[in-house]
Amino acid sequence: MRNFLIIVGLIIVVALARMAIVIIPASGMMAELTPVTPGQCTALNIGPGTEDITIDPASGLVFVSSDDRRTGERGGIYAFNLDQRDTVWEVSGDAPDDFHPHGISLWTGADGSQRLFVINHRAGFDTADGAHAVEIFDVGENGLLSHVESISHEALLSPNDVLAVGPRSFYATNDRAYHSGIMASLEAYFGLPLSSVSWFDGTNGDMAAHGIAYANGINISADGTELYVAELLARRVRVYDRDPASGALSANRVLPVPTAPDNIEIDERGDLWIGGHPRIFDFVAHAADAGAMAPAHAVRLNPQTGETETALLVMDGSLNASSVAAMRDGVLLVGAVFDDHILICPGG
Repeated sequence: MRNFLIIVGLIIVVALARMAIVIIPASGMMAELTPVTPGQCTALNIGPGTEDITIDPASGLVFVSSDDRRTGERGGIYAFNLDQRDTVWEVSGDAPDDFHPHGISLWTGADGSQRLFVINHRAGFDTADGAHAVEIFDVGENGLLSHVESISHEALLSPNDVLAVGPRSFYATNDRAYHSGIMASLEAYFGLPLSSVSWFDGTNGDMAAHGIAYANGINISADGTELYVAELLARRVRVYDRDPASGALSANRVLPVPTAPDNIEIDERGDLWIGGHPRIFDFVAHAADAGAMAPAHAVRLNPQTGETETALLVMDGSLNASSVAAMRDGVLLVGAVFDDHILICPGG
């Protein structure tokens, strides 16, 4: 009995140490937050859960992923023009009936043809393995989407964000290894690095990277040789060297950021723009109660120097629980996990 109690005591000590070293810093609960608002921001109504945003740099067309996680109603992809922000239209009328979009990625071919790749949680967000797909759409006039196909594979376990690199090839982050049970709790509350990145080469799917503490957003450098993965529970971005020919990834470096990073977008200069959650427990409270406020955070990250800058931090409820920040032509767009609008702000 004495040895048993000693073992139990050691387990408790290790658990507490893990929480002190990993969870408390990752939560941001000790961080000092100073609101930052770049000029006059305006709200643009889209639809519930403006989870992800991507911008076509050639046309200025903005695509927004929208899904209501609170009600479970069918979601959609919406579009508007960066220069004419008074009109928003749905472009995903051709999507499957069980459409619950999450991360999105725009691919442009050498001939100018475009496809939008969309993570789809067919039966809702908190579902077990096998209920997820990547939907591929051809992009037509005014951003209207024509559904091409749905792709699933065994390594697409718990997809969060997608990165298109070819007409039907893509990477996708798996934010969790476990969906339920004690391991799911341990993974979440102890920040266990059990999540991953999957890879579909156009024919077959496989794992491309492991050992990540809640893999979230994903993006790629302009030349295709560096891949960036948001590691939410470690408050950093992982950088991988990528072999464009094979798609293989090898770990290069990690870049700390002052937030729990969600999605990643890239601007004209190659800087990373990250929507994040500076206080995770505020986000958890907001997820449980729409009336509870959670800060919205937009961070610029130079992937070469590691320099970071807070471009926006709002704590007044004008936007809660930011999930994405995108910058183009001096305009900053910030979306959210649950809110039905985005913020449009002057940037730099």
